[in-house]
Amino acid sequence: MKRTVIAFFCFCLICVALHAKPVAVRDSVEYAGHTRYHYMYIPESLRPEKPLVIMLHGYGGKADGYRPEMMEVAEREGFALCVPQGLKAPKGKTGWYAGYPAQDGMRQDDDAFICELAAILCQRHGLNPQNAFLTGMSNGGEMCYIIGRKFPGAFSAIASIAGLTMKWVRDELPMTAPVPFMEVHGTADKTSMWEGDLEGKGGWGAYIPVPEAVDYWVKQDKCKYSFCQYLHPKGDRTVVLHRWIAGVPAWSGGHECEVRLYEIRGGKHSWGLAEMDTCEEVWNFFKIYLRP
Repeated sequence: MKRTVIAFFCFCLICVALHAKPVAVRDSVEYAGHTRYHYMYIPESLRPEKPLVIMLHGYGGKADGYRPEMMEVAEREGFALCVPQGLKAPKGKTGWYAGYPAQDGMRQDDDAFICELAAILCQRHGLNPQNAFLTGMSNGGEMCYIIGRKFPGAFSAIASIAGLTMKWVRDELPMTAPVPFMEVHGTADKTSMWEGDLEGKGGWGAYIPVPEAVDYWVKQDKCKYSFCQYLHPKGDRTVVLHRWIAGVPAWSGGHECEVRLYEIRGGKHSWGLAEMDTCEEVWNFFKIYLRP
């Protein structure tokens, strides 16, 4: 009887180990005289292309435990995942500098920091800098728009979730090179409004409508035609995927430079996980641009 109990206990431990969820490790880098923390996960079955995905949390968020669904995709698909921690603004919450009124006095080089972090992580962990990708939600999505404009060569593709183009970004940061880009956004988002807020009544400052922000990307990527398809949502809301395809950039390995907009009709301010497999869609988009 005792041996049976021990054997059963060992079997349970093995089952737990086999089904254990991936765990990220807290680490840090030094940047501009400050220690910046992040959580890093590298699966044992890392793909041969050694890709890196950096994922940015939203305003007031924290890196610890953020979007475990993406880590599960990283485990299954074999890419390294980094979730950095945003700094706290003197008059506000943690996040990434996007010019919000509550971020007055905050360090304004988060865009350069994220690019430097990608370079450091690739060197530190033997990852391929040509296969670095960026995603983020809300305030993290704003940073996606900023980095894509200021540093188009830093990431091979970018995915914003419920992110915005601030009016100052539109006016002051012209795009200088094409970047594959996707946006996931709910039409009933009351935080990052689909229709924009050019008067800044919501407290974030002025920002342009989501369709206009995506259209700018389409034009700068020189996309030549578009089509859309209705996805099979997990919930009751309709998800419309708009796709614009451009010519083939020399650096893309033969793949078109694409822009996507996932329009979640009636969707709120979220990752859209109730309506679609957002994390899977993000990676499926990124892996188009993997280079050997």
